Amino acid sequence: MAEVMIDGEGARTLLLAHGAGAPMDSPFMDQLAMALAEQGIRVVRFEFGYMQKRREDGKKRPPPKADKLEGEFSAVIDRYASESGPLYIGGKSMGGRIASVLASRADDRIAGCACFGYPFHPPGKPDRWRTDHFTDFTVPVLINQGTRDPFGRQDEVQAHLAGEVPVTLHWLDDGEHDFRPRKSTGTTQAELIEQAARQTVTWMDGPATSKEI
Repeated sequence: MAEVMIDGEGARTLLLAHGAGAPMDSPFMDQLAMALAEQGIRVVRFEFGYMQKRREDGKKRPPPKADKLEGEFSAVIDRYASESGPLYIGGKSMGGRIASVLASRADDRIAGCACFGYPFHPPGKPDRWRTDHFTDFTVPVLINQGTRDPFGRQDEVQAHLAGEVPVTLHWLDDGEHDFRPRKSTGTTQAELIEQAARQTVTWMDGPATSKEI
C-alpha cells in the first residue's frame, strides 16, 4: 500500500496524487493540501511506488508507464471507497492526468475529479495533446490551470477545446505550472493556490453542469 498523508477533516475526501518529479510533501503539495483542508476537504496524499523508492534510496527515476500508475491509484481508491462521504480523486500535473483517466471509466464510487495544473501537452509541443479521453468522462471534472502554464496556456487550451468543453476549467490569472504568478501582478503563489482550493469546494457544492471557459 502506498504511503499516505492525511490533511484535515471533512465529509468529503479527495485522494490527491503528486506530479512526476516531486513527492507528495513538496512545498506546492503541502500548500495545496493545507488550503484544501482549510476549505473543509479531507485530503489524502499518497505516493506512487517509483517515488517511494526515490525517497528510500535518493535515486531519481522517471515514472513508469501510465497503466502501472493507474493500477496504483486504483488501489488507493479501493482502500478509501468504503468510507462514508463522497470520494473525489485528483492530483497535481501527472497525478491529475492519471486521475482523469480513471474518471473516464465507469466507477460509481467516485464523485468527481479535480486537477491542479493539468499537463495538456509537453512544454513546447502543443501538437501532442493529452485529451483523447476527455470525451469519455463519467463524472464531473475540474481543472485549475494557470493562464501561463507551459503545459497548456489559456489561449492554447481554449482553441483546442473549441465548442463543447467536457470539463470545468478555472483559470488562475498569470499563474504558471505551480500557480506562481509574476511579481508585477501583485498576486502571490499562495493566493492562487488558495483561490484554486476555494474554487474546488465551490465546484463540489455546485451543479455538475457548470463550466468556466
